[in-house]
Amino acid sequence: MLIETDRLLITEFSMDMAQAVQENSVDDDNRRFVPDEVWETLEETEETLEFLISQYGSFEGPLVFPVIIKENKDNIGYVQLCPIDDGNWEIGYHIAKRHTGKGYATEAVKAFLPIITEQAGISEVYGICLAENKASQAVMRKCGFAIIFSGPDRYQGADREIVKFIWRA
Repeated sequence: MLIETDRLLITEFSMDMAQAVQENSVDDDNRRFVPDEVWETLEETEETLEFLISQYGSFEGPLVFPVIIKENKDNIGYVQLCPIDDGNWEIGYHIAKRHTGKGYATEAVKAFLPIITEQAGISEVYGICLAENKASQAVMRKCGFAIIFSGPDRYQGADREIVKFIWRA
């Protein structure tokens, strides 16, 4: 996969990206909002990347793609489509904290959604985040997601206040 926007490239992971992926994963925002996507060691990151790379070409597992700044080739995060319950799919994304507030997540999600949903043959994608994650909610709104639920539910293995969105092609 190769998606190009004005500022970004969305492509496939390669093993030489492991160091950048590991560094991006341990920032404060990732620890706070998606702790299951924090990899403390390079070895742990490499194992995860091997798995993610193995998922390309299939729609059975998570489809995770790095987000890279075109100008300097800096790996700043990822965008993903993950299967959830009952044949549904969820969007996910993370931009390293040092690059937040610049519109990169919105740009990546807007470019990614129409292409990946067409490839997957789906027309709906859910977005779920913690109610306190105002930045993620703003990204989803800007990308055309609509709120369908707000309140307590299970998230990351605990009862938390969440907001659930849906996007339709």
